[in-house]
Amino acid sequence: MLKIAYHPIYKYPLPEGHRFPMEKYDLLQQQLVYEGTCSEENFFEPSLPLEKYILQVHTEEYVNNLKKLTLPKKEARKIGFPLSEKLITRGQIIADGTMKGCEFALNNGIAMNIAGGTHHSYTDHGEGFCIFNDQAIATRYLQSKGLAKKILIVDLDVHQGNGTAEIFKNDDSVFTFSMHGAGNYPFKKETSDLDIAVPDGSGDSFYLSKLKETLPSLIEDVQPDFIFYLSGVDILETDKLGRLKCTIDGCKERDQFVFETILDYEIPVQVSMGGGYSPDIKVIIDAHANTFRLAQSIFF
Repeated sequence: MLKIAYHPIYKYPLPEGHRFPMEKYDLLQQQLVYEGTCSEENFFEPSLPLEKYILQVHTEEYVNNLKKLTLPKKEARKIGFPLSEKLITRGQIIADGTMKGCEFALNNGIAMNIAGGTHHSYTDHGEGFCIFNDQAIATRYLQSKGLAKKILIVDLDVHQGNGTAEIFKNDDSVFTFSMHGAGNYPFKKETSDLDIAVPDGSGDSFYLSKLKETLPSLIEDVQPDFIFYLSGVDILETDKLGRLKCTIDGCKERDQFVFETILDYEIPVQVSMGGGYSPDIKVIIDAHANTFRLAQSIFF
């Protein structure tokens, strides 16, 4: 059975006018149940994780400053959210959802988190709406428990996974692959193990051909025993923060190719949603819902 991390705190409200669509998490869960793609049985509710797992990735000083709300103002501004105790709790619970999802993925082939994909979070600071790096924390969780040795992170959000690249630099046990908009945030990129910078306005054909010529051979070369997939839908032409001009059908084909390729290699995968900022919330929900629809049809 497909297991999906969801917690009511995911939709924690931000001040009116904030550009991050927090309501998408709640609406996505409701849509998946309404249309019959999922039932309530598919969802599990994560909780606060043990702090030791977060400290395997993030520095103690950074974590303490977050929890005490004593983060320097300059660092808080980089994150982009008005910080609060509830928001920090939310970030920890998202990480727990990704960690617990790994256990389900090992048993079922795949697990998903309605939130997560917080790839701009570095070892010692956050950026770009990202507080704790959920897939990095889950990577160390798997390795520390002896559940996986070699990890491949496939990051197809429109923005480079700069925090993830920094966390795992010089670490041969984790291979970071980021395919992102060349002219998009972050404007100072980190160095992943493999970066593919896609030119602005490229569209479906260029994007999908690059992905299809890369992913199978990458899996062959890396030989991972676990994969993390960040499936941001901010590659869409309607997205106000993306620039790649992919269609919703192209985004769907991307997810289908990733899932079918991973299934062919019989490697467990955990999926976090990442970005999606189209002005019409219905477009965001439909694009994200396609990822879950495909996971159900391909893996189950």
